[in-house]
Amino acid sequence: MSDASAGSQASTSSRTEESLQLTPRFDADGLITCVATDARSGDLLMIAHMNAEALQKTIASGEAWYFSRSRKKLWRKGESSGHVQRVVEMRVDCDQDAVWIKVEQQGAGACHTGRRSCFYRAVPLGQRGDIRLEFRDAEPVFDPAQVYGNKDN
Repeated sequence: MSDASAGSQASTSSRTEESLQLTPRFDADGLITCVATDARSGDLLMIAHMNAEALQKTIASGEAWYFSRSRKKLWRKGESSGHVQRVVEMRVDCDQDAVWIKVEQQGAGACHTGRRSCFYRAVPLGQRGDIRLEFRDAEPVFDPAQVYGNKDN
């Protein structure tokens, strides 16, 4: 890389990092990673993806919207379960390729398995070979069969 292109890249990066203009950098699939945390406790609730429409709807409505990679469709958190996420604050990282939303989780939990958070298993460190996960904060807070019925979560 020449010095001129390195300087140009640095100034473009600096403009992005210091700009007050929202210019999200979506990946090749048109998605951006979104991290959702509980606004009160700071607990990590879930990580999902947004496309441009989901990001726009989240900003406009104040409720979390995501894009399901498996179902290839837009969805509003809580549309099936009633466990809506009201967005209290939204941030982007330095190069605007990730979004962090602080939410008030309405309803019992964020995870389709019935738990408060999608991160209910810990990976024990310092081990090799076949790693066995450990449950942490894994007690279900709602029955997914009652909330979602027989359809996909």
